[in-house]
Amino acid sequence: MKAIKERFFDRDLSWLSFNYRVLQEAKNPNVPILERLRFLAIYSSNLDEFYSVRVASAKSFLRFSKQANVKLEVIPKKLLKKIFRTVNKHQSEFGKIYREELLPALRRRSIYILDNSELSPPQVDYVKKYFKKKVLPLLEQQVIKDPDHPPFLETKDLYFAIKMLHPQSKKVKREFYEYSIIKIPTDQHPRFVVVPDEKNRHTVMFLDDIIRLGLPDLFPKRILEECYAIKLSRDAELYLEDELSGDVVEKIQKSLKKRYTGIPARFLYDSNIPKPFLKYLRLVFKIKKEDLIPGGRYHNFHDLFDFPVPDKANLLYPKHEILPHAALDKHTSMFEAIAANDYMLHFPYQSFDYVIRLMEEAAVDPAVKCIKITLYRVADGSLVANALMKAAKKGKEVVVFNEVQARFDEKSNIYWGKKLEKAGAKVLYSHEGLKVHTKIAYIEREEPTGTKGYAYLGTGNFNEKTARIYCDHALLTCNPELVAETNKIFQLLEAPDADLSFDKLLVAPKEMRGKFMDLIDYEIDKAKAGERSGMTLKMNSLEDKMMIRKLYEASNAGVKIKIIVRGICCLVPGVENLSKNIHVISIVDRYLEHGRIYMFHHGGEEKIYAASADWMSRNLSRRIEVGFPIYDKAIKKELKKIIQLQLKDNTRARYINKLQTNPYRRSSAKQKVRAQEDTYRYLKELHVPKSPPVAG
Repeated sequence: MKAIKERFFDRDLSWLSFNYRVLQEAKNPNVPILERLRFLAIYSSNLDEFYSVRVASAKSFLRFSKQANVKLEVIPKKLLKKIFRTVNKHQSEFGKIYREELLPALRRRSIYILDNSELSPPQVDYVKKYFKKKVLPLLEQQVIKDPDHPPFLETKDLYFAIKMLHPQSKKVKREFYEYSIIKIPTDQHPRFVVVPDEKNRHTVMFLDDIIRLGLPDLFPKRILEECYAIKLSRDAELYLEDELSGDVVEKIQKSLKKRYTGIPARFLYDSNIPKPFLKYLRLVFKIKKEDLIPGGRYHNFHDLFDFPVPDKANLLYPKHEILPHAALDKHTSMFEAIAANDYMLHFPYQSFDYVIRLMEEAAVDPAVKCIKITLYRVADGSLVANALMKAAKKGKEVVVFNEVQARFDEKSNIYWGKKLEKAGAKVLYSHEGLKVHTKIAYIEREEPTGTKGYAYLGTGNFNEKTARIYCDHALLTCNPELVAETNKIFQLLEAPDADLSFDKLLVAPKEMRGKFMDLIDYEIDKAKAGERSGMTLKMNSLEDKMMIRKLYEASNAGVKIKIIVRGICCLVPGVENLSKNIHVISIVDRYLEHGRIYMFHHGGEEKIYAASADWMSRNLSRRIEVGFPIYDKAIKKELKKIIQLQLKDNTRARYINKLQTNPYRRSSAKQKVRAQEDTYRYLKELHVPKSPPVAG
């Protein structure tokens, strides 16, 4: 048989394909209108991070390859061209969705986003007074006096570039142009302002337009000629290897400053700006041609997250009341509950309060002697961290591994690390070249029968805020084998080079990849023997080439493979003699699919693992991750039902296909399946006690 060349989607273009799926949800007429605005916000936020990290990295490789004459696997220049071509196409569609679909749809619901030209005279008066009182005191102009000494543009902040005519005066007996930069103060003032409307409409203005209307008050002696929005995104990588001394925390603290002064990765500008003005700005801010990205009148659409919501029905998703877990609620103590049974919590459907309750109880329980936990991203005002500090102050042994390399949360994590240390906790920090991404906790308790351990094993962070919107799973167990190995993980965190092995847990970077390979090989052997085989894999991203090659091998052996991948998918499905038996879907809905579940038929003795790790090279080779087996039959049944609902989704699921067109998965079945809504109903029916019938 003729060999088929392996095929892989490019990682960055695959990520753009995912973000385009997010953008498409803003077009979906079945999505409530204000949720469609939020999808635009998610798309915009994702794209900002993409430019600050992935594009900036590609540009650094471009410079490196030129300087060192190094041959790279991917040619950065070609990749960047593909990225820019793709992004420009998506951005053009973004503009059309916003202007031609969402604004008219909002107006049909009496919600108006007005610019200055659409204001009535009373509204103009209101906005001018509002500007003078609330906005003008926040503005600071930066005059460009010398192109060689320009004002500094903070990364991702919004600015107006203004061109003004300086008229003749007694002191200056000639007219000349003056250029100024003004920061739009969205860090001090909401981006959107509700304006009174005599027609009883919900009328909103961009802060940008309020400033435009008030500029004559800021420059009373100038003639304003041109005003355009600009934004600069800088390289957000910290490049810790550039720091030659100091531990990881010290390096990060030094390097955080570089994030705000890094080289430009994108200069976004209003495409209506005249070419001479743009040329002048390029000269002043040292912007290269390849960094120029044309945009519209407004930037930073991620501010739509905070769009002022009118008091109207059907503009947002119907509210989901967070579900209790009746079996857990029967117990007055979390330890009593976990000693009786394993439990799995499914966020955001079920309450994260059970996790906080566990930590709070551990903090004050005299029988608890030790708490160990990993923190990757914690919430502002974290209740979990506060419980840990309370425990440490009471003299308990509290060990916290604090991963300060969590991108964009470095500063917050360092802050919490110092607070925990001050409270008396033992805080372990990041290892150079190795991130700790696992989400686990170990609690040791002295009981009448002796010392007993309890474990928390999760797919998502100890973060009560993201737990409201991220779909994750958390196992609470006192299974002796799982508890012992969870405790052993903390030995590994203290000494990553320690010679430790794990029998029940899948631990990266030591053994996880190999054990997943073994599980796939088992399915391959069964398929070759003519026996039943198969696997269902759910993850955020599938990028690791070794794992993809193994999946191709399994497909060619006849193993039926179903994959649910939200984000990056570098595997090319549905190719004859390569991936014919692999089917991939992606679900983008009201919640962010974040849990990782790996299911293997295993000769009828089904093996199910949940994990913190995706199948990406970084997760399997450069991070400490944990996958944990599910033993409890009831929990297995729950997880299988949730995964089955996702596989049956014919409302919000999309096929990942070999052309990367990613169409919606439609079905002729009369019954519509929307996995997230149906999962909520399933868990409600399963775990929420029925109200007793009302007498009479």
